[in-house]
Amino acid sequence: MKATLYTIIALIAFAANSLLCRMALAEGYIDPWNFTIIRLLGGAICLAIIMSVHQRRLQQPNTPHQDTDVLKETILKDKGSWLSSLSLVIYALCFSLAYVALDTGTGALILFAAVQLTMIGWGIYQKEQVSTIQWVALFVAFAGFVYLMLPSAAVPSLIDAMIMAISGIAWGVYSIRGKACASPLRATGFNFIRSLVAIPLLFLIGINYLAGIRTEGVILASVSGAITSGVGYSLWYVAMPLLKSTQAAVVQFCVPVLAAIAGVLFLSEQLSLRFIIATIVILGAVSVFVLTKQTPKPSAHIETVR
Repeated sequence: MKATLYTIIALIAFAANSLLCRMALAEGYIDPWNFTIIRLLGGAICLAIIMSVHQRRLQQPNTPHQDTDVLKETILKDKGSWLSSLSLVIYALCFSLAYVALDTGTGALILFAAVQLTMIGWGIYQKEQVSTIQWVALFVAFAGFVYLMLPSAAVPSLIDAMIMAISGIAWGVYSIRGKACASPLRATGFNFIRSLVAIPLLFLIGINYLAGIRTEGVILASVSGAITSGVGYSLWYVAMPLLKSTQAAVVQFCVPVLAAIAGVLFLSEQLSLRFIIATIVILGAVSVFVLTKQTPKPSAHIETVR
């Protein structure tokens, strides 16, 4: 139940983030470089404040208990990693750059294909058990996703396609590294704080676009960074240790569906028969994949959950 709850909330945050990016970048309120800068800065500030409050609570005196003290010490030691921060920066920047260069359908197809290959490939490498039914469900979910996105897809330029693929791989790596974190909040917070090292480099290019930034773009980028990225990624890191890499990969097929629903509700976008059919196929296939249990063979490698 805990895994389901946090996963759903995180996926809603991802969909909201997609919507905010679409509103900010597609409408020309801000350029990709400054959007990324404000997004990373907003996430770092928001999570730094939350971490500060959380750390004060952990350090408050209470009834001594050895297990509790050990847990607190473990949590306070979790400060993310430079590799995770690098993955975060690469994902955020490449996604923004490719988003304005590619059609929505094309970008989504490339991004999610890269994410799936990265995370499912890692899961197979880690000898995660995937049943025949789950493989079928995976292909059905991907077929539904292609059916949903194909009408708005177009042949992309090689460079733009590679940038979006790199973004997907980086997000896959960032997600996988969340499986080992002791404190999702602190790991995400320090990952965002470390990412600020890249801001001076981004600003060298972003400074050329300052004149075109509108207030709406700054607000959308700030909300994207602080709420749907900062808080959303923290919740995703809560869910990741509770999911297999293959499960975490497949459930993300729900993000475009949730983003499309949000577009209908908040941007007055049209609800089509194609979307309804694709939604039923994707959600049904994802449910089958996640709920299917496979009994491992006696000789099979069983991975313990830490």
